[in-house]
Amino acid sequence: MSELKGKTVLVTGATAGIGLETALGIAKLGAHLVIVGRNAQKTKRVCDELKATSGNQQLEFLLADLSLLSGVRTLAEEFLGRTSKLHVLINNVGAINLKREVTAEGLELTFAMNHLGPFLLTKLLLPALEKAAPSRIVNVSSDAHRSVGLDFDDLQSERSYSSFGAYARSKLMNILFTRELARRVASKRITANALHPGMVASDFINKPGAFGKVANAFVSVFGISPEKGARTSIFLAASPEVEGLTGRYFTKSKAVLPSRRAQDDEAAKRLWELSESLTR
Repeated sequence: MSELKGKTVLVTGATAGIGLETALGIAKLGAHLVIVGRNAQKTKRVCDELKATSGNQQLEFLLADLSLLSGVRTLAEEFLGRTSKLHVLINNVGAINLKREVTAEGLELTFAMNHLGPFLLTKLLLPALEKAAPSRIVNVSSDAHRSVGLDFDDLQSERSYSSFGAYARSKLMNILFTRELARRVASKRITANALHPGMVASDFINKPGAFGKVANAFVSVFGISPEKGARTSIFLAASPEVEGLTGRYFTKSKAVLPSRRAQDDEAAKRLWELSESLTR
């Protein structure tokens, strides 16, 4: 890894699990780190703990509910009010929801948090990424994307809903978004890559009900640690090996081919256009 001294890095979903370990790894590399969380008390505590553990005092935190587009806009405004440059954006936040829920803005929750939130945040922060170029965007996806396709007439699971299906489709969207984003920003010296962190033993699937208990027990036995799960995110943020590489999908810090559906550039373009329309 390269040192990140003098560089600004923003990590969403950084108060637990993979996001927390990613933030710690980035902090240890000397970056000016900004973490994003939803709960003020917890996010402040995590920020203080990261300072103590990493020895890096250049840590700040911002609060946002990234399932709300209004929250994403406020976050971007507050970040850009503090600095004009962003060297690395790590879109880590994500969730799996056992039942279909709709946000206050009328969007299906998994779709809003896992796809539209990162899409809008990235677009709003592109000016700062461009000023800091060469810069990097890292999107946390999942191999869950391999089990699904997209129905563009039902992106928000209105006709039918399953928790894993909605999650897997959002992870497919992450890769399609990354591919189209990489194409659009290539001339600006900004790279964009997606990754599979592995099946991580964290509280990510610690949900109530039978499904949550079974899933949590499974990943507790067979999953890797959050620290191992964060390694590819840190690699894509800081390694000189991926300088200039863009539009790729990584697992275990190696570029691999995603599913055939995730390589559909026409679908990537269509998803981008629909996402622009939904985020206005």
